[in-house]
Amino acid sequence: MTEVKTIVLEKSVFSDNDRAADMLREKLRKKGIFLINVMSGPGAGKTTTLVAVINKLKQKFRIGVMEADIDSDVDAVTVAEKTGVKSVQLHTGGMCHLDAGMTEQGLREIGDDLDVVFLENVGNLVCPAEYDTGAHLNMTILSVPEGDDKPLKYPLIYQSCDLVIINKIDAQKYFSFDLEKCKKNVAYRNPSATVLPISAKTGQNVDAVVDYLYTAVRAYQNGK
Repeated sequence: MTEVKTIVLEKSVFSDNDRAADMLREKLRKKGIFLINVMSGPGAGKTTTLVAVINKLKQKFRIGVMEADIDSDVDAVTVAEKTGVKSVQLHTGGMCHLDAGMTEQGLREIGDDLDVVFLENVGNLVCPAEYDTGAHLNMTILSVPEGDDKPLKYPLIYQSCDLVIINKIDAQKYFSFDLEKCKKNVAYRNPSATVLPISAKTGQNVDAVVDYLYTAVRAYQNGK
C-alpha cells in the first residue's frame, strides 16, 4: 500500500483569519501555485471527483493534494495510489474545518514545485464555508442523493464558491432530484457560480470540470 506523510495540524497562530488568508494568497502568487479549496458534505464524492479530474489535469500541470480529515489517511492514500500525484494527509485534531494558518502548514509540507494544489476540506456543509483558507478558487460538490434543496438549507457554502459540481447524475433516476431546480437554487444563492453536472464514477462530463479548471489556472498564470 502506498505510504503518505501525515501532518498533525496545530491551531492557527493568526487571530485574523481573513488577513492570514490574503497573506497566503500573495505568497502562493509569488510562487506560482494555484490553490483550489474543495468542499462538500460527507459522501458527496470529493475524493472520487478529484481522482477523475486530476488524472486528466495532471497532463497539463504539476499537481499536489492535501486531504483534510479529523483522523485516518484513507483519502490521501487513495489519491496517491490512483493518480500518482504528491499527496499529504492533514489531521485537524477534531476540528471540522481548515483555516488559512492550518492550510499554510500543509503547504509547507507539500512543497513548492507544483502548479496546482487541491485542498480537500473536511466533509461538512457549515464550518468549512466560514473560514477563508487562502484558496484562489472555491469548489463545492453536491451529490444527487443529497437532494436538490441543499443550496437553500446551507446558503453560505454556496455563496462562497466559484464552481458547483453536481455529482452522481448517473443515479438521478433513483432519486427525487430535479437538476434544473437545483441549478436555480444555486443561482438564487450565488448567481455568479458556475454549475457543472457530472458523474465522477462513469466519467460523464468530467471534461467540462477539467476545462473549467484549466482555464482558471492558465488565467492565473498569465496574471489575469
